[in-house]
Amino acid sequence: MLASLSIRDIVLIDKLDLHFSGGMSVLTGETGAGKSILLDSLSLALGGRGDAGLVRHGEDRGQVTAVFDVPMAHPLRALLLENDLEHDSDIILRRVQASDGRTRAFVNDTAVSAGLLRQIGEMLVEVHGQHDDRALIDPESHRQLLDSFGGLEGDAAKVSESAKAVRKAEKTLKDHVARIEEARGEADYLRSSADELSSLDPKEGEENELALRRQDMMQVEKIAGDLRDGYDALDGPTSPIPELSSLLRRLERKVELAPNYLTSVVEAIGGSLDQLEEARAGLEQALRDTDFDPQELEQTEERLFALRAAARKYSVQPDELGKLREQMEGDLSDLDAGEEKLQALEGAVEAAKQTYDKLAAELSKKRQKTAKALEDAVHAELPALKLERARFIINIESDAEQRGSSGINTVEFWAQTNPGTRPGPMFKVASGGELSRFLLALKVSLADKGSSPTLVFDEIDTGVGGAVAEAIGVRLARLAGSVQVLTVTHAPQVAARANGHFLIRKDEVEKDRVATRVTEIAQEDRHEEIARMLAGSTITEEARAAAKRLMGQETLV
Repeated sequence: MLASLSIRDIVLIDKLDLHFSGGMSVLTGETGAGKSILLDSLSLALGGRGDAGLVRHGEDRGQVTAVFDVPMAHPLRALLLENDLEHDSDIILRRVQASDGRTRAFVNDTAVSAGLLRQIGEMLVEVHGQHDDRALIDPESHRQLLDSFGGLEGDAAKVSESAKAVRKAEKTLKDHVARIEEARGEADYLRSSADELSSLDPKEGEENELALRRQDMMQVEKIAGDLRDGYDALDGPTSPIPELSSLLRRLERKVELAPNYLTSVVEAIGGSLDQLEEARAGLEQALRDTDFDPQELEQTEERLFALRAAARKYSVQPDELGKLREQMEGDLSDLDAGEEKLQALEGAVEAAKQTYDKLAAELSKKRQKTAKALEDAVHAELPALKLERARFIINIESDAEQRGSSGINTVEFWAQTNPGTRPGPMFKVASGGELSRFLLALKVSLADKGSSPTLVFDEIDTGVGGAVAEAIGVRLARLAGSVQVLTVTHAPQVAARANGHFLIRKDEVEKDRVATRVTEIAQEDRHEEIARMLAGSTITEEARAAAKRLMGQETLV
């Protein structure tokens, strides 16, 4: 329910903080005191259209904050969770309206879009009045209200899931037919291409491995000649090693004859021979390590170039050639086995349609039965609302071929206001006052089914007499047993039924400037305001006595 409403600098309201309780609360006051401003402010907080004209003259911005106490099981909390919004406490909606026309929206102090705020607001409050823009129950929601009245939400959900199954089966069939048609047109191309790729047999990552191997072999090829020349110089016919070895042996035999001259020479030649031998051995090992078959390089290049040529031909990366082959083979497989698979998919579509048709037909029968019960419930309320000659009609049209997510029915609330007149959509046939009373009868019949936690009725008693106003008051009070009801009213019979009463007035705050004020009237003082509503500007003792009797009445209409 709406727990509090805070308004700052909106039209004639400079500062206003209201706190509401459950049940039924009324807002009364003289015409022009600012009751519509309150509703416009609430509408702004609920995501209604912003307007720079709402900002109080001389101010840069106005602001409205609405706080709601919502049960933890309410579907709104799932919506908040889905949008990463705080959802474990009161729901706080805040709207800031700038004088330049811009607005900002917040839910639990987190900035949101105006669209999301409006979606949340519609789940919290319904506003009903004598004008279509105040009547939030439109034909699009009639089917939902009918299902709610009959407890058919589960059946409707099954139909919705079945409709999804039909659409999925139809899409699968459509995609398969498209693939077959495409494959037929390219059958020869697909077969030759698939054969070519099958012969090539590309592997994922193969192109990169071949490129690296080719690069290694090309680098080795560049140094292989120098390695062989070096090895030939140390191990071939012109190698200095044998000659130096022979010289070393001759000198070693003569060291004893001239040690002072030959010892250092022998050691130097021996060290040189060791280093030359080490170099020869290193060159030999390098030749073994770098040994490759030139034919392997040629084969590697041929394979690499074949992969790259195929990739260019089919406009894919080399690593995607394998997947392309699988796709082509799959298309050919679909083409070869197309008729058999096509028949299976057509059977699946037909089976899904049969399941849907059965569920939708059963739901349609239940809706027809529920519609009669809801019509009877609304008709029971109409006489006391001076609509005893009117008829409430639930017009249900069926189209078995449409297979919509909500079933095969189009549901619309119709009315016949007088015998002999043509029935038609309620929102077109009924006058403003009649529409308000039809809506009240409908909401009372639905009780707590299909309603938002808070219902606002804007002067639905306008233009009706005492008995009808009394009947309206009784029904609003009855409705308040299930949901919170806020009512703007000029009828004392309605105001007397409330358990909360707010008086709206205009006060002059400074010269040539007024402000709207709202005061909650204590229970013991309410009869004075109701007496004013009965008597007008001059309150008589008779009016006070009548107000007390009105507030103490127990008779239900």
